[in-house]
Amino acid sequence: MKPFLALVLATFLPATLVAQDAAETVTPALIQPGSDSDLSEFLWKNRPVVVFADSPDDPRFHEQIERLSQGAEALFDRDVVVLVDTDPAADSVLRQKLRPRGFMLVLVGKDGGVKLRKPSPWTVRELSRTIDKFPSRMREVEERRGS
Repeated sequence: MKPFLALVLATFLPATLVAQDAAETVTPALIQPGSDSDLSEFLWKNRPVVVFADSPDDPRFHEQIERLSQGAEALFDRDVVVLVDTDPAADSVLRQKLRPRGFMLVLVGKDGGVKLRKPSPWTVRELSRTIDKFPSRMREVEERRGS
């Protein structure tokens, strides 16, 4: 079933080009492989949502990725990047730091702290409501209103 995961990731990984101030910048993909990632690279820039599973065939993993993909716009608005790790044997940096057991969804704040751990899939609405309660998110919304 690894080819299926590769197909799912290949579908969501292409970066989108966005023009800003007459210069083109690349917007990162919503869903990225977590095997090479370290949470420090997202510090103060993004809110990582890390999705762990013991296998890419886990039905909870598929459900979670589908839910996140359907709500991509709301997640981009909240500076969320989704990291996936379905290979416990690789013992990635994310697994060493967050120590998942089976399926797990972990929301990490821009400050690098773990804000939420869930053993079952969550909807984008649930994640958005949780993020919107963060003081840093409230500040971001106020700054956007002011400008």
